[in-house]
Parts: sequence; structure tokens; C-alpha cells
Amino acid sequence: MIKTFLLKIRGKVQNVGFRYWFFQEAVNLNLNGYVKNLNNTNEVESLVQGESKNITLIIKKSKKGPKLAKVEKIISKQIKTNTIYNNFLIN
Repeated sequence: MIKTFLLKIRGKVQNVGFRYWFFQEAVNLNLNGYVKNLNNTNEVESLVQGESKNITLIIKKSKKGPKLAKVEKIISKQIKTNTIYNNFLIN
């Protein structure tokens, strides 16, 4: 069953290649949605849509992230949406 989650990933996640790394992981896990920096914060937001096991896996992988990142906290919330995403974008 397809699920949709909104993630906020906090820590040293900007200017360390986090969005590009997340994009690659999402595509490899057949997830759709987007990832973007939140302005004037040390947070990245992602909306991921796909199989729940793959969403769980990307959340787990994101706790470490790419080499230069230092993730302090991940907030994940399942959301309801009528939008069906067909790809994954870096915004």
C-alpha cells in the first residue's frame, strides 16, 4: 500500500550534499516526492511517497546521511493527500 510521509531532518544537513544523497536513496528505493532545504534553518524537508517498508528504510538511512552530514533529529508524520507523485525532485 502506498503511503505518504512528510519528513523534517534537522542538524548539519545543508551545504553537505544531503539533498543529492537523499535523492539518490529515494530513487533507489522507488520512492516519489521531493526534498528541499528550509530557508534560514538547519533543516531539510522531504515528502516521500511509496511502500511503507521503503519509507521506513529511508528514515533509518537518513539518521546517518552522507559523510559530511550530522543529523540531530528526524520528525516524520504520515499525511493524507490526493496528490500522486510520479518522480522524485530536488527543490
